[in-house]
Amino acid sequence: MSVRVARALGPWGWGAGGRRGASGFRPPPPGAVDVAELLRDATTAEEGAPRQPAARRPPGQCSVLLFPGQGSQELGMGRGLLRYPRVRELYAAARRVLGYDLLELSLRGPQAALDRTAHCQPAVFVASLAAVEKLQHLQPAAIENCVAAAGFSVGEFAALVFAGAMEFSEGLYAVKVRAEAMQEASEAVPSGMLSVLGRPQTKFTSACLEAREHCQTLGIKDPVCEVANYLFPDCRVISGHLEALQFLQKNSSRFHFRRTKMLPVSGAFHTRLMEPALEPLAQVLKAIDVKMPLVSVHANVSGSRYRHPKHIRQLLVEQVVSPVKWEQTMHALYERKRGSDFPQTFEVGPGRQLGAILRSCNLQAWKSYSHVGVLEADEAAEAADQGQ
Repeated sequence: MSVRVARALGPWGWGAGGRRGASGFRPPPPGAVDVAELLRDATTAEEGAPRQPAARRPPGQCSVLLFPGQGSQELGMGRGLLRYPRVRELYAAARRVLGYDLLELSLRGPQAALDRTAHCQPAVFVASLAAVEKLQHLQPAAIENCVAAAGFSVGEFAALVFAGAMEFSEGLYAVKVRAEAMQEASEAVPSGMLSVLGRPQTKFTSACLEAREHCQTLGIKDPVCEVANYLFPDCRVISGHLEALQFLQKNSSRFHFRRTKMLPVSGAFHTRLMEPALEPLAQVLKAIDVKMPLVSVHANVSGSRYRHPKHIRQLLVEQVVSPVKWEQTMHALYERKRGSDFPQTFEVGPGRQLGAILRSCNLQAWKSYSHVGVLEADEAAEAADQGQ
């Protein structure tokens, strides 16, 4: 085992090497999941020694992991994972970091409590990483041959923990701080998020400008209405003041919107209305020992892969008030010459939203897509798909 891989024991094994800084939370017990087993082929170089080029695998034998974000949570998530090794240890560790029983909340709710930003972000984060344990148990080659990962919004934290950039407990604590700060910011201003399916002639920027001007006529100072998520061609999520979003819905035909839907979230995420959450998250990230990921992780802010640990801290903070460039991320991950094979793609965690987006972004890549679910119903469906 290389030193560089061994140092990554923290994200899953919760080793003692990570800095706790000023965060003040108790470290979970050691010895849960060994990321060296998961990523043992990611590198063979010793710390400080010249790295030998890894044997290049054919694209069709490689894999990509996608981690979902807030909004994918479902009551009962996690129940389909409890029979896999070490999943209960993940939830036990989460209880120590969070101060409440996340597994109980995920399994039994109530739904309203699970849907709160402060709770659902940690819930999706832990469920997604627990789904990685399921994937490791069922298809270990998918983990060993992973070449890249990406996560949607809070899912980016899960992707970074999986890739060894930060420890599980520290990543979860950062998610906790982020979620609570975003919950507080969302309660300060009546705001939300609107999913919009447009047409080729739809001008989202012009529509948002008109919505802001409408808000000004209502006496709202410095209104917010802007694209917060780039999902796939002609599909965006717009965040802002509720009055702006209501204006867009009322005038959807004039803006050439095919369909609009308010999302079940508490605020205008990924806009400057979340600025109060920046400082708390920045402070906790300063206390975390962030390392270079062992596999490529793509940033929401740019769509490009991280190239230096300092960029991880910087862009994770920027992400809170910046649009999620998921469509751009999909293009970056799956761009290849015509006729080339695509990697196997696994969506790990609740929901299949990222798979649906991938289908709209790149149909050929989607043909190699699988979902690693977290519900008992997922287990039954996956067994049926495999003819078991």
